[in-house]
Amino acid sequence: QEQLVESGGGLVQPGGSLRLSCAASGFTFSRYTMSWYRQAPGKEREHVASISSAGGTTTYTDSVKGRFTISRDNAKNTVYLQMNNLKPEDTAVYYCKAVRVYGSTYWGQGTQVTVSS
Repeated sequence: QEQLVESGGGLVQPGGSLRLSCAASGFTFSRYTMSWYRQAPGKEREHVASISSAGGTTTYTDSVKGRFTISRDNAKNTVYLQMNNLKPEDTAVYYCKAVRVYGSTYWGQGTQVTVSS
């Protein structure tokens, strides 16, 4: 069974930091591009960051560049999202996504991130 399980979400104050983790199982993790998406209430789900299968290429949406860092550890089948200098507008449910070229797409169930004073 293919599975992605996010963890690490929570409540933080503006300017604070949080590290999200996504543990993968049931598929060949090292062959998949991994991404983080987020969805705030009443808004469309949006792409946040992606990392290539070997970790050599990363992409970010403009609103998080310089603040967020995506990384992966293929030996641990885990992808991370380090979030620094968090802002209230970062509040959302964050989802992990796995994509293989010409293959399957898998989604996690999400973890809540709330940035508030």
